[in-house]
Amino acid sequence: MLLHKIHPELIECGTDEAGRGCLCGPVTAAAVILPANFKSELLDDSKKLSRKRRYELRTVIEKHALAYHVSHVMMETIDKINILNASILAMHQAIDGLSLRPEHIAVDGNRFKDFKDIPATTVVKGDGKYLHIAAASVLAKTYRDDYMEQIAQEFPQYDWHKNQGYPTLKHRDAIRKHGTTPYHRMSFKLLQGS
Repeated sequence: MLLHKIHPELIECGTDEAGRGCLCGPVTAAAVILPANFKSELLDDSKKLSRKRRYELRTVIEKHALAYHVSHVMMETIDKINILNASILAMHQAIDGLSLRPEHIAVDGNRFKDFKDIPATTVVKGDGKYLHIAAASVLAKTYRDDYMEQIAQEFPQYDWHKNQGYPTLKHRDAIRKHGTTPYHRMSFKLLQGS
């Protein structure tokens, strides 16, 4: 059973990102503030959930959250400031977009930069420990998947509707055969050995 939050007495948001290891598309982050009485037996780290379950949970999270916001940081910015900084920027934008100001931020992972004057705690594998971080991981993943499915229609040969831009064999073969697209992260090693 996942824990509710780090500081039960505070308005606390959980934040997480999706798409850090992808060769193309945005890095997407979400921030979520859940009510104190929120319960879910099913909510977990989005990577452990089936696609169908993630989308079912997204509906539940959006219905019950006190506040949530999702933010994409695009390829050009990733190439400019690097993926770690882009991931943190996406989380900052997601927190900034919340309709309710958190008093504390619970961050998945071990790297974060101060956001305004709000204290934050990083939690390694936090999406498997805290409900609000797990909720953020589900929103970040599903909204990013939606985006990748949209651009997959423009460039079907890269199989993004299935690989979401991750470095699969089929994705790398398509880059070899067709070259890159405006959605590719040019600062990434797009082909092995390149």
